[in-house]
Amino acid sequence: MLIRQISIFRWSCSLILLLFAQAEPLAHAQTTSFEVAARSCKQVSSCEEAVVLWCSGYRRADGDNDGIPCENVCSTVDQVNEIRRAIGC
Repeated sequence: MLIRQISIFRWSCSLILLLFAQAEPLAHAQTTSFEVAARSCKQVSSCEEAVVLWCSGYRRADGDNDGIPCENVCSTVDQVNEIRRAIGC
């Protein structure tokens, strides 16, 4: 009985280690996505970059909710919508 319990314990530990090993790349991928989203409107140089940033989840790009992200580089909703159509956002 003791040998069976030890075997089950070892199997459980192996399974836990396997799960942690697989979770590590996912955590890295999330960090990478966060780093991309950490850019701000001050760091973009074109409306295309701003729209990509906005479509990637950076909602602060359109702080006044008028449909124009990063108004320092984007000027109209039509311009933004054209870019959104082109990139599939």
